[in-house]
Amino acid sequence: MSGAAVRIDEDTLQLPGGVGVRFMRTLRLPETGTHPLPPGLGTFPLRRVADHADRVPEEMRRRGGVLLPVYLREAMWLRFLGTRPVAVQVGAGKVCAVSGEPWSGRLAGDPQNYVVVPRQPWLDGVNSGAGTVRQFVAVPLGLGATVEGQVTGEEVWGGVQLQSFPLGAAALERWREEERRAVLRRTAAGPLAAPGALAAGAPPPAPSAPAPRGAAMGLGAGGSMRQEVYRDPRPLSDWAPQPAGRVFVHLVTPPQWRHITGEAPPPSPVDRAAYTAAGLPWYDYFDEDADDLSPTDALAAVRPVGDWLGEDHEPWQQPSPGQVTPLKDAPGGAVQDGDW
Repeated sequence: MSGAAVRIDEDTLQLPGGVGVRFMRTLRLPETGTHPLPPGLGTFPLRRVADHADRVPEEMRRRGGVLLPVYLREAMWLRFLGTRPVAVQVGAGKVCAVSGEPWSGRLAGDPQNYVVVPRQPWLDGVNSGAGTVRQFVAVPLGLGATVEGQVTGEEVWGGVQLQSFPLGAAALERWREEERRAVLRRTAAGPLAAPGALAAGAPPPAPSAPAPRGAAMGLGAGGSMRQEVYRDPRPLSDWAPQPAGRVFVHLVTPPQWRHITGEAPPPSPVDRAAYTAAGLPWYDYFDEDADDLSPTDALAAVRPVGDWLGEDHEPWQQPSPGQVTPLKDAPGGAVQDGDW
């Protein structure tokens, strides 16, 4: 561990190594069927635990990190920001969301326990199948509904954990040289149109007594969506052997957020049927040059949160094909040339 600082920059966690992480609010998917990517509906606010040490539970103060407010059964996804390769581990209650293995301070390749930014632009849930993930959904600890509870048989940690591993010096120099050559090739080919943004959706426009411990929150698995978790083609030796930075992200209820920070929590989640009925977009992301990671047995066996919290009675309206916007290498027919 280098001891380099993790910082908050306008609701973006900046991790050492050059990667930013945003926690995005979104629509919760039904737990039946497989769906396109839901939109981003703005970021969750983030605050440092250290700034509210007199109001947080002792357990939270000891773990440090940051906190964000989330409603029961609200969904979220992680958006990654970066321009140079960084390996990022994502934990759900200290269970790897990619491999299902216990949290580790080292990278592993079999099974792979990390994603590589910027090749992986976002992660919406736990790796669950060929080209699919199961949506991250907030649930209280104690029911056994979290990924942590189902994989380990205990619910001790909750929250979300992140670690970043930059490239080693030699691998970083090789990558820089490849980038320089790519720039020269693009320059020789002439000007190109600027690439479109990859954000799946846009955001809609005094001391007191210590807080009670309250019900801690963790991440369970919700509905299934089409999203690949990409295999890293690099050898593990290309990456730094130790994380450059790490952070514990505590999930608190809106009442806890108000008590701890003195701020109003975000409004309740958006009604998904109203969103779809209004004709607003959903998304598909496809990268034809990347290989998808197969799910591990541990994550494939994780059951949806509805098995504990009951049936989902929120209305659902399937988006029409015209509402699903392709991003990146959208599969489709060949472009035909003409007489010019």
